[in-house]
Amino acid sequence: MAALPGLRKTSRILLMDPTGAVLLFKTMAPDSSGYSRWITPGGGVDPGETHSQAALRELFEETGRAFPDAGQPVWLYDFEVAWDQADHDRGHAEYFLVRTERFEPSNEFWTPEEHHDVTDWGWFSAADIPTAATPFEPAFLPELVSRLSP
Repeated sequence: MAALPGLRKTSRILLMDPTGAVLLFKTMAPDSSGYSRWITPGGGVDPGETHSQAALRELFEETGRAFPDAGQPVWLYDFEVAWDQADHDRGHAEYFLVRTERFEPSNEFWTPEEHHDVTDWGWFSAADIPTAATPFEPAFLPELVSRLSP
């Protein structure tokens, strides 16, 4: 099934602990290949939502923790989507930096799809990301984490 034309706006969060490690989720891509990759928490911007509001909502849904503020975006990313089961062919992501103590995320508020698609999670430093056995997205992630680390 080919991707349908359309732009999906997303908010992604670099949830960073005091050592500079970020929380990543290992997820299966919307593709019949079963391709897995490590990505930051985040997801689609709902109608009427700002990117900042979506970032805070997604962070709560994916980690079980509420945060008071996402701040301003630290990086904007436009990309093409080639997954054969995606419902869009382009994406625009706004990345936010939220600093926190390290914790274990809860899956209590995950959607049924997330319970299926998310297969692991972990905290990764900028140096750990390129050495992960599973690829990560986007390719600029290690540089971004390194630039924002304390």
